[in-house]
Amino acid sequence: MATEIHLDVLAIFSHPDDAELTMAGTLLKLKSFGHSVGVADMTRGEMGTRGTPETRAKESLEAASVMGLDARVNLEQPDGHIVVSEETRQVVVRALRKHRPKVVFTSHWDDPHPDHAATARIVREAARLATMRRYDEDAGQDAIKMPAIAHAVYSRLVVPSFIVDVSDFAEGKMKAIRAHASQFFSAQSKEPTTRISEQNFLQQTEDRMKHYGSLIGVAAGEAFYVREALNIEDPVALLT
Repeated sequence: MATEIHLDVLAIFSHPDDAELTMAGTLLKLKSFGHSVGVADMTRGEMGTRGTPETRAKESLEAASVMGLDARVNLEQPDGHIVVSEETRQVVVRALRKHRPKVVFTSHWDDPHPDHAATARIVREAARLATMRRYDEDAGQDAIKMPAIAHAVYSRLVVPSFIVDVSDFAEGKMKAIRAHASQFFSAQSKEPTTRISEQNFLQQTEDRMKHYGSLIGVAAGEAFYVREALNIEDPVALLT
């Protein structure tokens, strides 16, 4: 897959299966609309209890194929040790300037996993820095227009700003998730059990989609939070 192309949408998450678990349905839907879509994984998932970085890299590419991504890149930050720093901000600034997305999706800062919370902060800061012409100018990249940022909702305490109807893409989402086979339940696996490899975890993922779908009267949904006010051209189109 090309890694130099400009994208309409870039999803930046901490670990190789995070984008799939949180918003694969939305990514599939955006592709169906004709948008160019990519995922940037902050780490290789090398701290994971199950699988290896090499296995996870192969699984990520398989999942990317399922979702029809135009690009999937790995920013090779240390798993379990993502922190807001000049180095991590610069890495994300360069990815944003390379792909020049109109919309960026990422995790929410109110997330119990420290990597996820740190990634949310890094993305927000990097998106602003990427608009500053003189920031990291030695890299030879042009500044970009500030992308819109939406955060995938995880905590029950966060009220979604909007929910995307992914009813037609729920099956594709689960297929993309299952591409990360090393991370999820397998009766044949001899590796230690983790929260996400428990037998009922994938069913809970489907139930989560059903819950958010029920809030908007559809079969399946994915929830997002937007910190900035939304500029709405046609409220009737939005609300109906």
